[in-house]
Amino acid sequence: MGQPNKEKFLKLIQQHRGIMQKVIFLYIDEATERQDMLQEILLQAWKSYPAFEERSKFSTWLYRVSLNTVLTAQRKNYRQPDIESLEAAAHLSQQSDDSSEKEWLVLSIKQLPEIDRMIISLHLDGYQNEEIADISGMQKANIALRLHRIRKKLAEKRQTYEGLE
Repeated sequence: MGQPNKEKFLKLIQQHRGIMQKVIFLYIDEATERQDMLQEILLQAWKSYPAFEERSKFSTWLYRVSLNTVLTAQRKNYRQPDIESLEAAAHLSQQSDDSSEKEWLVLSIKQLPEIDRMIISLHLDGYQNEEIADISGMQKANIALRLHRIRKKLAEKRQTYEGLE
């Protein structure tokens, strides 16, 4: 492998920066930790870039690098998830405006196990089950089953949330 093309890498990173930020936001709550994680993802992506063979889209590859970096860091610094996030969602404004719905969804997704968070996030970003399987290393049929279960779990949480209003 030759020397990686720094300009091409930076351009691709800039185009797909939102992927890194979304992964970080779903798994890390502290703003300073988010910034540190962004730097770590950039470092890991740069170190891995020479091995990127363009068999998949850059966005798919970057999502995988971002997710693996975040999950590896979380396993090293294991902390219990913030279980009160869903309860906090119940205290959101009683209004049913779009922003409170989005906030509820984000808080609910953050309560899911890490693999389910990844799957539903990718699905909501428009990735097809085959692409999600490629990123996660899971079988396509398993992705469809897990998406069904995740939707069911979120619907149950939604009913509970609406019952608290």
